[in-house]
Amino acid sequence: MRRYSRISGTGSYLPPRLVTNDDLVAQLAEQGIETSDDWIVERTGIRARHFAERDVTASDLALEASRRALEAAGRQAQDIDLIIVATSTPDMVFPSTAAILQHKLGITNGCPVFDVQAVCSGFVYALTVADSMIQSGAAHRVLVVGSEVFSRILDFQDRTTCVLFGDGAGAVVLEASDQPGILASALHADGSHVGILCVPGNVYGGQILGDPLLKMDGQAVFKLAVGVLEKAARATLEKAGLTEGDIDWLIPHQANIRIMQSTARRLKLSMDKVVVTVDQHGNTSAASIPLALDHAVRAGQVRPGQTVMLEGVGGGFTWGAVLLKM
Repeated sequence: MRRYSRISGTGSYLPPRLVTNDDLVAQLAEQGIETSDDWIVERTGIRARHFAERDVTASDLALEASRRALEAAGRQAQDIDLIIVATSTPDMVFPSTAAILQHKLGITNGCPVFDVQAVCSGFVYALTVADSMIQSGAAHRVLVVGSEVFSRILDFQDRTTCVLFGDGAGAVVLEASDQPGILASALHADGSHVGILCVPGNVYGGQILGDPLLKMDGQAVFKLAVGVLEKAARATLEKAGLTEGDIDWLIPHQANIRIMQSTARRLKLSMDKVVVTVDQHGNTSAASIPLALDHAVRAGQVRPGQTVMLEGVGGGFTWGAVLLKM
């Protein structure tokens, strides 16, 4: 009998500190940088984001999201036999944020843990790896998490990027099943586009070399993102033997409402079928897809038996899609 994987529980967490556009506009004005709520909303669809406190890490956010996903799945932490955390803002250079999360969850069963670094595509990459591990028999019950504290790498002198990002975490429990859950996936990357979205700094001898803050060519990212997201979605549908008409919900990376609208049009999907949460938490990178999924599940939008397309695009340049049945 073929072995499949299905999502049995979802969870998410946003740090308590809510920063509205007006809050950010006022902060930037103190530095002589002009922007407005209207400018931000028109170009991005973002109205607010959450920022973690200085001493809060990606593993702290991941812990809360993971607990909620485990509760939704009706599982205990010790039931997990693999942890994969997608993050671009790890707690430390090493060990992995997944290892720190394992300790915070109190998991002592010796299960393997590791991080995935694919920036905003990270959750799609991590979910695909988890599915492969379950299909191969190497894992039975996997905790897949996207967690980010992007506020620590933002340049608050650059209004074109600092208004876009926020902090948060989302998680799912993925379990072995005799019924199809993950139907198909497609992962891609093109390293020739490294420079259009990056944090070009590193640590050497206790000093920072280069620039430790996020840099982005917004127009280049937009142009590339829309095209590759459509291709990834179509490739995934083809693998599953399905068409756009079979999609009940599209849950894209919550980066920019214009990118989401353009992708939906290309896939001939009404925006009524697109889960949109970017207005509430901005771009939370690897956390944005599981955050949006959990929101839609708990709001009663995404229901058992429905077909959902997840897709992400991020620095690297990386992109990918996962088609699944809830």
